[in-house]
Amino acid sequence: MDIKQLTEEMHRFVHSKGWYAEGSIRPQTPHNLAISLGLEAAEILEHFQWRDEVKDKEELAAELADVALYLLQLASVSEINLEQAILEKLEINKTREWDQK
Repeated sequence: MDIKQLTEEMHRFVHSKGWYAEGSIRPQTPHNLAISLGLEAAEILEHFQWRDEVKDKEELAAELADVALYLLQLASVSEINLEQAILEKLEINKTREWDQK
C-alpha cells in the first residue's frame, strides 16, 4: 500500500466516525491535527523514558502508526502532496553538509 492508498483508508475511517461532519466533537482542522500529531509523537517518547531499549514493540508500533495517520491526514487536509514533499526534502538534504564543526 502506498501513501495515497493509506491516506484514502485513513479518510474512510475518519468519515465512518463522522469526524469530518459539520459540528463534529472532533473537528479535523489543520490546527487540531497538528496538536494531535504532537501529542502522539510525545507518546513515542514515553517508550524511551528512563531506558534506551524498547520495552513493548507492539505498543511502540501502535504509537508510530498513530503519528503516521495524523501526518497523512494533516498533509491531506492542508492540500500537501506528502510523497512529493518528502522527495523534495530528500533532494535538499542531499546537498546539506552534515556533522561539520
